[in-house]
Amino acid sequence: MTQSATQKNPRPMPLRRRVRGAMRRMRELGSIAHALLSTGHPYMAQIVPMRRCNLACAYCNEYDDHSKPVPLDEMLRRIDDLGRLGTSVITISGGEPLLHPELDQIIARIRKTGAIAGMITNGYLLNAERIQRLNKAGLDHMQISIDNVMPDEVSKKSLKVLDQRLVWLAEHADFHVNINSVVGGGIQNPQDAYTISQRALGLGFSSTIGIIHDGDGQLKPLGGEERTVWDAVRKLTRRSYSRFNHFQEAIANGKTNDWRCRAGGRYLYVCENGLVHYCSQQRGFPATPLSQYTTADVKREFLTEKTCSPSCTISCVHQVSYIDHWRAPQTSQTSPGAPAGHGELVQIQ
Repeated sequence: MTQSATQKNPRPMPLRRRVRGAMRRMRELGSIAHALLSTGHPYMAQIVPMRRCNLACAYCNEYDDHSKPVPLDEMLRRIDDLGRLGTSVITISGGEPLLHPELDQIIARIRKTGAIAGMITNGYLLNAERIQRLNKAGLDHMQISIDNVMPDEVSKKSLKVLDQRLVWLAEHADFHVNINSVVGGGIQNPQDAYTISQRALGLGFSSTIGIIHDGDGQLKPLGGEERTVWDAVRKLTRRSYSRFNHFQEAIANGKTNDWRCRAGGRYLYVCENGLVHYCSQQRGFPATPLSQYTTADVKREFLTEKTCSPSCTISCVHQVSYIDHWRAPQTSQTSPGAPAGHGELVQIQ
């Protein structure tokens, strides 16, 4: 598939999607304005209703093959708690969230709190009927990561398997769809990322590219071919937010970043047990039950320096923290449960 066949002639966007997109952008602008005015609330929370996944990608440490879904009543309470904290964006992840039997009700509850509703999925369980149900539930954003063109022993999230599901999304989805390709972390054919990005843009989706982190979410610089592909994809996706920050550029070059990580404050990761963590790769800090998490906790973590931040590759935390990069220098104060002296944070399995 050539660039001219995909990038220059994308599918026309249906009117319903344009209308919903305009309304969604207005809500997003309002949430950013609110974040600029006040630092006392989370901007984004990532919440796990289902740790089990139907796939087993070799680089992933965020799933298992046996967990039961979090009961609906408990999920609704957790969504309400995020609403109580004033969370602007709530993203459902996993595991594989589409395995949760009451996912639509969870999405609807997110929207009821006034938050923007997002989801990260491998896309395997999508069909036209399921997409229509997600429309009705009020989903705002979906991200699918596609790792290769053909499935291999590292990842089954391939364009070959998912392409028909992408076509269904292009035809039926009223929500925004982003396709994320990746390089690094054992991906065998870096050129696949370029092919995937072209296909996404040709279907009218947005496209981003990420660098797969190591098991602790830490820096893993790109090799020569990986860097060439990464640059080429970034030229294709000029409107991507990642083009306007320096984090991924430094990571690709094997350099650390000097930034103020606002995890635990602006960004919350809520695991299947209902505990608040810094992110998916630093589970165990502060590990406070969401039901007990308060605005005081948000404000404390907003000002708490994280020792893992220089080599971090977790782009969603980068982007959320960037809102406040210009203000509120952080202290070395530790969070409850962190090692004495706030030594190196470690991943909690």
